[in-house]
Amino acid sequence: MSDIIDLTLVELVSKIKEKKISSKEIISAYVERCEKSKKLNTFITTDFENALIKANEFDKNPNYEKKLPGIPLAVKDLFCTKNLRTTAGSKILSNFIPTYESTVTENLWNEGSILLGKLNCDEFAMGSSNETSFYGKVQSPVGKNLVPGGSSGGSASALAGRLTPATIGTDTGGSIRQPASFTGTVGLKPTYGSCSRYGIVAFASSLDQAGPMTNDVKDCALLFEVMSSYDKKDSTSVNFKRSNYLKNLNSSIKGKKIGIPKEYRVNDMPKIIEDLWQKGINIIKDAGAKIVDISLPNTKYALPAYYIVAPAEASSNLARYDGVKYGFRSKGTNLIDMYEKTRSEGFGNEVKRRIMIGTYVLSSGYYDAYYLKAQKVRKLIKNDFDEVYKKVDAILTPSTPSSAFAIGEKTDDPVSMYLNDIFTVPINLAGLPAISIPSGHDPKGHPLGLQIIGKAFDEQNIFNIAYFMEQQINFKSKIKDWWI
Repeated sequence: MSDIIDLTLVELVSKIKEKKISSKEIISAYVERCEKSKKLNTFITTDFENALIKANEFDKNPNYEKKLPGIPLAVKDLFCTKNLRTTAGSKILSNFIPTYESTVTENLWNEGSILLGKLNCDEFAMGSSNETSFYGKVQSPVGKNLVPGGSSGGSASALAGRLTPATIGTDTGGSIRQPASFTGTVGLKPTYGSCSRYGIVAFASSLDQAGPMTNDVKDCALLFEVMSSYDKKDSTSVNFKRSNYLKNLNSSIKGKKIGIPKEYRVNDMPKIIEDLWQKGINIIKDAGAKIVDISLPNTKYALPAYYIVAPAEASSNLARYDGVKYGFRSKGTNLIDMYEKTRSEGFGNEVKRRIMIGTYVLSSGYYDAYYLKAQKVRKLIKNDFDEVYKKVDAILTPSTPSSAFAIGEKTDDPVSMYLNDIFTVPINLAGLPAISIPSGHDPKGHPLGLQIIGKAFDEQNIFNIAYFMEQQINFKSKIKDWWI
């Protein structure tokens, strides 16, 4: 059984199709490991019994034409799953059982995948460490008392701990790429509009995007291929020609122009991050690609703009949770009292903080001064990227300014926590695709990642560059099963 969990997603699919292994064997191996790994606190809701039933059904009537035939997957608890509890990591949705399926998860099930369960996440995806969940902190398999990153921390931890062969998360300001970097895994934030947002619990509607989290680039290409689709139910979904991303994967980058933005060399950046970046630059240069120094002058305004736009949209999106139609309801002496108590008891501190910021910047007298100005800055940030993409094919940067930090290290300093997204936030504001790949370790053996940013809807190009770099770096995980 142990060798099953060491296989990649692509390898598992191949072995299923070659009839060398059954769906029940795969799912049994993962269920057994999940049961032994409760210390990581990765799952909010499990569906193991149902997964084994579906595995038996698949093995009796297999369909090898599917892209994920009989393959188990656990998903972030932000994706609505029909008849299975969906909480978004919040008390206010602790009893919410959707009557519908998110488009992204429906795409997975339509291609033969089987749900293992719902993974822990920061409450309403608000956090960079997976410490804000109502269901408790997630432990990183990288080491004791380390955060796995956030908000898709449960997804990253389950993947790196080999509790699922692959997973999906959401990325609003770095919530896929940062935990991928912290755990030595691969995470893609797709172009805004590539994956449907229908059935995903909303944080900030103009920024949220679902994406794959996997053990290598080939798995990432396959999972994105399944996830991405045009959806009439989502007004932000874009109808473009999707590629066969896995089949078209190649590792030739000779002649490509790769941009290195000077603004990403931030003050006090650790030498280990600078050295990692230079290592990536050297790999690309040695392969015959051209390194181009570029400038993204408005990058310095990305974080303040993001922390105006995102909370503003959050305060609007979260207004629906009032205890009337669904979710947690507190008892009150009258309707207003019930509203106040429900929201006060149902939301955690980080969510309340962002709702208050968002309500403030949207309020009369401050809308023009804050929200409108932030949207203008956002446009300038996008224009910067549009301009440099006239000269380069992709951009290379670090994924994060550090490796994983200790649980509790930044909880009392929200600004320090927010600064952790400094390299990822500009991409969400511009709606571009970016992938984080594991690229090295710090002196403590904690993983570090490099980020490749592409043009809109040019995922194939960044997959190809990432695939080449992955082969050259040959990253080896140092994770030991300390929690079992």
